[in-house]
Amino acid sequence: MPISNRVSRSQVDRRATARLLMATELEKLPPNEREIVERFIGRKHMARNVLQEFDQGLSFGERLADKVAEVGGSWGFIIIFLLAMMMWMTMNSFVLHREAFDPYPYILLNLALSCLAALQAPVIMMSQNRQSDSDRVQSKHDYEVNVRAELEILQVHEKINAMRDTELAELAELIKRQDGAIQEINQRLSVRGS
Repeated sequence: MPISNRVSRSQVDRRATARLLMATELEKLPPNEREIVERFIGRKHMARNVLQEFDQGLSFGERLADKVAEVGGSWGFIIIFLLAMMMWMTMNSFVLHREAFDPYPYILLNLALSCLAALQAPVIMMSQNRQSDSDRVQSKHDYEVNVRAELEILQVHEKINAMRDTELAELAELIKRQDGAIQEINQRLSVRGS
């Protein structure tokens, strides 16, 4: 029977492994760490798509802020906006020269630009705040996965140690039997020789 089959699950206790790593009683751990350890003990998976879960919990305003920030921070928006401003200035300076609705110095255009900046800045800030929250959720999940990985690695070490101890015990028993056989052979040889 291979040694790996002889090391039973009962020899390596997941709860003991968790206690050893955390160096404390499970009940004394903070709730978030206790949840990680309980998932480990219960053999539940830690890996999940937390960003998808986070995105599902967004309100309409938060999703809208993300879309506005995505569009407002793109080269497409900048190019279209520059073209629109150049068209505005061309129309008011050259095409509608005498009947321009916003003649030079383009006060109406300045007002529109100021309003756009006043509205766009807070929306982009909201999107950045949401991204910060998303990063926080992702880093918390990374921490949970890292703790779980530490627990699993520690358990593998314990299983290897248990297998080594089993092998050593078997080797000691084998040496003991071989010693007995050698003594028996020596006795037979000494009886024949006498």
